[in-house]
Amino acid sequence: MTGRLAIASAFGQTLWNCRPGRSRADFERWQARQLRRWLEHDLPKVDFYRNAPRQFEALPIIDKTTVMSNFAAFNRGRITAEEGWRAIAHSAEEGREGISIGASTGTSGNRTLYAVTAAERYRWLGTILAKTVPHFLVRPERVAVILAQNSALYDSAQQASRLKLKFYDLRQGIETWLDALEAFAPTTIVAPPRVLRHLAEHAGRLTPKRLFSGAETLDPVDREVIEARFGLTLGQIYMASEGLFAVSCSHGRLHLAEDANFFEFEPVADGLVTPLVTGFRRQFQIMARYRMNDLLRLADEPCPCGSPLRVVDEVIGRMDDVFVFARADGPPILVTPDVMRNAVLDAARDITDFRILREDHEKVALVLPPSLSTASAEAARAALAEVFTRAQLSPDIQLRREALTKAMEPSTKLRRVECRLKTGG
Repeated sequence: MTGRLAIASAFGQTLWNCRPGRSRADFERWQARQLRRWLEHDLPKVDFYRNAPRQFEALPIIDKTTVMSNFAAFNRGRITAEEGWRAIAHSAEEGREGISIGASTGTSGNRTLYAVTAAERYRWLGTILAKTVPHFLVRPERVAVILAQNSALYDSAQQASRLKLKFYDLRQGIETWLDALEAFAPTTIVAPPRVLRHLAEHAGRLTPKRLFSGAETLDPVDREVIEARFGLTLGQIYMASEGLFAVSCSHGRLHLAEDANFFEFEPVADGLVTPLVTGFRRQFQIMARYRMNDLLRLADEPCPCGSPLRVVDEVIGRMDDVFVFARADGPPILVTPDVMRNAVLDAARDITDFRILREDHEKVALVLPPSLSTASAEAARAALAEVFTRAQLSPDIQLRREALTKAMEPSTKLRRVECRLKTGG
């Protein structure tokens, strides 16, 4: 099958499988058949699962450390991590037998590798086109992807005749390509929320029809600025080196990509969950019951768009940035990033940027820009203190005034709430 046909096939299948009006029960029956077929035919083809049980619930839960410690055991080509890093170092994403090797940016810790075939790249493109720009066949699209690292996945877009996709490298600095971006006049922009906010404040000539944030947690303070400037509802693309996990629909609701992944959810605190992901469409690099390091809040109700796919109300942040406080007489107390973030933002309307950092077991730093009024800064500190008081905690909250210019550094993901402790609380 040629690249264009593969893209078209994935595009059509995605629209059909996720069609509005399809019942959740019918979708789950289809998903169960796909998962069962994958367990029988694809799972045993890599060394890690060669002798694994075929009962899904009996499979081990794995994580980034498990995969990267024996990368060759998870892919059909037995490509080692050393081979993968060598290909990345020499900018040779296209490896042996046409396998593309890519890596995460590593801004959240150790970098991870992924390996995909050309067929999987085309399927990925057809899938994401169906979820983000389903009308591109009748209305040609110019898509700008702005990230800190390119990927062979984006190169697959050259196979789509009515789609023009250009990648803009954050590592080069926005000022080096901003004029070119405005001249390209993208109809759709995909970028981290801090970049979209920068464009909202500094790129007056851009008039996109669709915006998608990705690669970082979307905070309400950024959403408000972006949507006000462009007059659009900001969508989200929840994706990692492990796969495409969720995309917003036309109603702005974030839907899990359950047409390619089976999700399990482990409860954390306050109704939040962390997902275990099984990518049942992946055939070269196989991972089942992979624990993501993310916090999600699931919606209770289906979306008005009619999709059978489950809705995520919010991607809260990373499990690593939960503040964990040990207790001698009971289980640890968890304070999640969303609670702290919302408390600071609700304290004063003129707070547009901040950092909440835990660098010591008994201290929390609230970092605010020097230009913020003293009254607003004190209100934010009081609101944050109240969060901990309600949890029966009393850490020392230190108010610091610093210029928050690091938000646009290309090598670092913006994390407004960050636990910097080397070990648990």
